[in-house]
Amino acid sequence: MKIKILSQQYNPLLKRKEIVFEVDHSQEGQTSSRSALRKNLADILKTKTDLVFVEKVETKTGTMTAIGEANVYETLEQIKLVEREHIINRNVPPKKPEEAVPKKEEAKEEPEPEEAEEGKKEG
Repeated sequence: MKIKILSQQYNPLLKRKEIVFEVDHSQEGQTSSRSALRKNLADILKTKTDLVFVEKVETKTGTMTAIGEANVYETLEQIKLVEREHIINRNVPPKKPEEAVPKKEEAKEEPEPEEAEEGKKEG
């Protein structure tokens, strides 16, 4: 994946850099994931991945290049104040199925089958 920065503008009101970039994804054969784009943009711009949010990525019809927009913030607090919730959700990597179930719920589920077995033994 090759990323080329087309324009970069600082927005002092929102305290962020607004980036327009082009991605050549002919080697991958498909549009790169947002997490891969965030990591590569952070490397190019010499910042932390957590401060980069990809707004949108659109592949040009019939080509293996995509045009995208990203915002690079100065602080995490500024992200919470400015960035829209659905953009934050799109840029956060999906949780693994193991992490989705809290351990407290698992502990509650285990005693129920044992209680049912004890009831069968007594009757």
